[in-house]
Amino acid sequence: MSRGFTLSLVLALVLGVVVGYACHVNVTDPAALARLAGYFGLVTDAFLRLIKMIIGPLVFSTLVVGITNMGAGAAVGRVGLRTVGWFLFASILSLLIGIVMVLLLEPGRELGLAMPTGDSASGVQLAQPGLKEFMHSLVPRSIAEAMANNAILQIVVFSVFFGIGLASLGERGRGLTAVIDQVGHVMLKVTGYVMWAAPPAVFAAVAATVTAEGLGILATYGKFISGYYLALIVLWAVLIALGALVIGPRVRTLVSMIREPLLLAFSTASSEAAYPKTLEQLERFGVSPRIASFVLPLGYSFNLDGSMMYCTFATLFIAQAYGIDLSGAQLVTLLLLLLVTSKGIAGVPRASLVVLAATLPHFGIPDEGMLLVLAVDQFLDMGRSATNVVGNSIASSVVAKWEGELTAPLDEPKAPQLR
Repeated sequence: MSRGFTLSLVLALVLGVVVGYACHVNVTDPAALARLAGYFGLVTDAFLRLIKMIIGPLVFSTLVVGITNMGAGAAVGRVGLRTVGWFLFASILSLLIGIVMVLLLEPGRELGLAMPTGDSASGVQLAQPGLKEFMHSLVPRSIAEAMANNAILQIVVFSVFFGIGLASLGERGRGLTAVIDQVGHVMLKVTGYVMWAAPPAVFAAVAATVTAEGLGILATYGKFISGYYLALIVLWAVLIALGALVIGPRVRTLVSMIREPLLLAFSTASSEAAYPKTLEQLERFGVSPRIASFVLPLGYSFNLDGSMMYCTFATLFIAQAYGIDLSGAQLVTLLLLLLVTSKGIAGVPRASLVVLAATLPHFGIPDEGMLLVLAVDQFLDMGRSATNVVGNSIASSVVAKWEGELTAPLDEPKAPQLR
């Protein structure tokens, strides 16, 4: 499931565009178009549910085994400190690039919209992600509830405590560690089965979007979409260059090896969909299993580079559309606000919209501006999800290099070893 799998994803993507466009052109009834797009969406929804079924047990098992294999608490603390340090640096970098690029390109300036009267609404239901909400998303009331809701950040917190406690038992904990290790291997095997459904899911996801919206929407928002993807290219280049400073020219091999999870995240607009495959490819690249199993789950809560850059880019795009100019102090406040509120964003479609909608009122930007990005958010979500995969892959490799646990890449695919 390597080169052939990648080709099948690309073909599914192209076929989805062709079929979706044909449906959009030949079906004139809007209600019928919506129903047809809904039928396509059923396939994608089933695939994403299968992925979410795997995520909780996989994150728990791999993270717990990774922590117990680190041994002493000092090792966990050192790796954790290095990981969080890189995440914070990458987060600030992502937010800054988003701000700089949108100020340079000014994609919303030509829209010249009048301030709304207050009668319209964005349609996005949200809770203000303040400190209280962040703490609630951080600490689980119950691991069963966290697993049921696929709350990755809460699962990570519980797994860290559980792993440290299990490691402290020493010899008495080896039996339970072995059982959890086997759970991880079972989940990886299940992942392999689920991945065979990825090409049909990719086809359905793209076909549903193009069926409902057509290709014309890309032209309408051409400057915004092209500017955003240009900003993503800049972010990719910077992250890869920083990765090269630490791991050297092998970064090219890393980018090549993660093309499958990258395509999967792009096509389904879900970072979570790519998690199992990303973990497998990182271990094939030579990242120590205990490092990959520790850093990658944390990255899905603290290092969503594409999502964070989108928040600054989209916020300032909407501000420009209404002719609102933010001062330097407000831009700094925006960066710091998003640095906090973006943590814990689930790697699932539309999660960034909630943070975006909660950010706009802080700067006097009408939340009705959400309507400007809702129409094309599917296309934007594809890019930011793929970027999240790149950022977390580089972060895992960098931490592994710092810890002296980056070995030569494997030539052939191999089931990840958790111990």
